[in-house]
Amino acid sequence: MKLIQAGDLDIAYLEIGPADGMAAILLHGFPYDVHAYGEVAERLAAAGLRCIVPYLRGYGPTRFRSPQTPRSGEQAALGADLLALMDALSIPKALLGGYDWGGRAACIVAALWPERVRGLVSCGTGYNIQDIARSGLPAAPEDEARFWYQYYFNTERGRAGLETNRRALCRFIWKSWSPLWDFDDETFEQSAAAFDNPDFVDIVIHSYRHRYGVVPGDSALGAIEARLAGQPRIGVPTIVMQGGADGVDPPRPDDHDAPHFRGAYRRAILPGIGHNFPQEAPAAFAEALLSLA
Repeated sequence: MKLIQAGDLDIAYLEIGPADGMAAILLHGFPYDVHAYGEVAERLAAAGLRCIVPYLRGYGPTRFRSPQTPRSGEQAALGADLLALMDALSIPKALLGGYDWGGRAACIVAALWPERVRGLVSCGTGYNIQDIARSGLPAAPEDEARFWYQYYFNTERGRAGLETNRRALCRFIWKSWSPLWDFDDETFEQSAAAFDNPDFVDIVIHSYRHRYGVVPGDSALGAIEARLAGQPRIGVPTIVMQGGADGVDPPRPDDHDAPHFRGAYRRAILPGIGHNFPQEAPAAFAEALLSLA
């Protein structure tokens, strides 16, 4: 475990592989942590890549440097954190891989700072930049049902539930989002320790309220959010990987994400894989990144 000052945060991260290797930054989602990339990072390191796996804001040992900094979970914050980490580590250009919140951070940097990205692997929702202006439009009933947790977190009952029952709630999410993944107690607890971060609840709640325009964002991030509102296209080489058994974001027959990409692009769907793609299918995830190296 290493720690580095980066922007608003002291970011905790794992590093594996040769220090002079091509950098690959691997970003976890909610509610997971760096252990999602254990096998992926080993495979990439064995191939000569320098793997950086950070704890996102609100997870594990990552901490805010100032008590005055808003505990924002908005998408601009995730992108800014990733860019600050690259700057702090003096990484001019990297392969980026992520899913869920981590995929959002990777997509944002790829869209707004493409000169910093060699290639992108994004899992689940391939184009993971939120269209907040359209967030109030209703989805199909089956999609709305899968988003129950988002509506729950928009209530004070949901905040209290996450605070009081965070392990049970997050384990339920793991199981429902990856119904075919037979993880054991040890695997879950290894990651669940990251949810004890003192800012975890505030950041999660802010994330799921901001994306619907219910609460304001951090004013310091307004310029980034304004750029994201334009739904910028991604021009770096990209592979979108989706789990055929993803319980929250199942792949659709038509690839609605493809128009958001203007560079080399392909989509792969793996049957039997759920939402936590890199931990459930590490070989496929690592192969995809290596193909972009």
